[in-house]
This record gives sequence, structure tokens and C-alpha cells, in this order.
Amino acid sequence: MTAEVSQSGDVTVQVGNYLRGLQARITGAISEIDGSAFLTDAWHKEPGDKLQGQGITQILENGPVFERAGCGFSHVRGPSLPPSATQHRPGLVGVPFEAMGVSLVFHPRNPYVPTVHMNVRMISATASDGSVVCWFGGGMDLTPYYGFEEDAVHFHQSCKTALAPFGDDKYPRFKTWCDDYFCNKHRGEQRGVGGVFFDDFQELGFERSLAMMQSVADSFLGAYLPIVLRRKDTPYGERERNFQLYRRGRYVEFNLVWDRGTHFGLQSGGRTESILLSMPPLVSWAYSQVHAPGSPEAALTEQFLVRREWL
Repeated sequence: MTAEVSQSGDVTVQVGNYLRGLQARITGAISEIDGSAFLTDAWHKEPGDKLQGQGITQILENGPVFERAGCGFSHVRGPSLPPSATQHRPGLVGVPFEAMGVSLVFHPRNPYVPTVHMNVRMISATASDGSVVCWFGGGMDLTPYYGFEEDAVHFHQSCKTALAPFGDDKYPRFKTWCDDYFCNKHRGEQRGVGGVFFDDFQELGFERSLAMMQSVADSFLGAYLPIVLRRKDTPYGERERNFQLYRRGRYVEFNLVWDRGTHFGLQSGGRTESILLSMPPLVSWAYSQVHAPGSPEAALTEQFLVRREWL
């Protein structure tokens, strides 16, 4: 669903300022825990490129807590929406658009700390009659390698609390949406324990929809950092490390095969290096790997990578 916005310039300034501040807050908190600084790579897409705009990619690699942590802000403009954005709005095929957002994926070093993803974004398009329409999307989800009930419950409770001011229906609806979306359908397996996800959203009107997106984004650090602090010093060995690398392979499969954000960026001519910052630094695949019954590795797929009501 979309809604008309009267002054697109004011909107992009307002949302852009918020998103850049969000990126700074999150990377600052992660740097404090890891003790390492993010590399900051500001980029521009030059006139004449398929897509124009700018962004800030921040990346932390080989830290003691995070093996790879990527957090990117982008604000791009293009002559026509790519197919991944117009499948539900045929009236906007071929019209100019702007897209801005913050997207992050953090891959921890310790296998007992889960990988996390969060993204919030706004897309606006100029219809053929000159009116500007915009919509929001985003959410966050948790991908553990070793499952802990208290971690999943805490993460989901944080999501529910962030959405509570916007209607009692939002958490259960967006939780189901997340379960539907973050699924490796070719394997019949959930990517992780889920969280919340929404897309093409403007049903509360512009201001309230923006506020909802901001509430989800602002809750991210409180949802994830307590889990990191609880698990980051857990002892582990070669077995746990090998299982982590194997499970990372499923993460890569989802991002390349199913993720709409990846497809949107590549189809619209975005900056590939920034689009693929979500990839883990090391990963492995194994043929038909089977885990011993009753093992923690078997418990992950049997008890955590299934659709559950965590609250």
C-alpha cells in the first residue's frame, strides 16, 4: 500500500538524517563492545551510472567479538523501479524512484553468539501524474548456531514491545511475515528463530508509518546486545567452529537466492561491494551432513529452526 506525500524533498531530508544517525549509534555501540573501529567507506554513484546517489558503508573485520560486522546507509535515485519493487504495484512500472535505508548484518566470532540482521528503508516514487508516493519496509531477525530459549524470547519480546504502540496486531502479523520470508524454501528450513518483518507498508499514514519504522530500528541494540554480552565469552572448540561455518552456508544461500533487498540492489545497478557486505568472511558446505541425535547441533534444527510462538 502507498500514500501520497506532498513535499518529497522535506521527506528525504527528514528520513535521511534519522538513518545516518541510526547508523552512527549502532556502529558506535558495536565498536565499544568489540574494541575495534569500523572502516568508513563513503561512496558516490556518478551521473551516467544506471543508479545515482551516495552512501556510507561501515565495516568491521577480524575483531575479537565480531568476525565481520557490516552496516550500510544508502540513498539512491533511479529512472525506473526494478521488477522486485513493482510486482505489487504495476501502476509504478517505469517511474523514477528514490530509496534510502540502513542495512546491517553482524557475524560474531564465537559460535554461541547468533548472527543478526536488521534493515529499515523508505522508497518513494514519482507517479505519471507527478504525485509522490512512498512506503516503508524493514525488520530484524536472529540466526543462532546454538539455540538458547532465553535469547529467542528476549529478542522477540523486544520486537513486540517496539510495535505495541502501533496496534496489537502488528507483532503477530509481522512475526508471521518474518517466518514466511526468512525461509530457505529450497530446503524447507527456517533461516533462524525469526523476529519481525514488514514491507510495502504505509497503512498508518506517512507519519505513523515512519514512527513505526523508527521504533523497530531504535529497539535493535536492546534486542541484540544483551545476547552478545551473555554469550561472547562462552568457551568453544573446533567442533563448534566447524558447525558455525556449515550453518553460515545456509545464510549465504538465503541472501543470494531469496533476499529481495539483494535482488533490488543488483537489479537496479547498486554498488555490489556494499550490497554484499552481509556475506560472512568464512563459510563451508558439507554434503548431507547428519548430526547425532540429542546433540546441540541436532537440537538447533529440531527445536529452533522451526516456526514457533516464542512469547
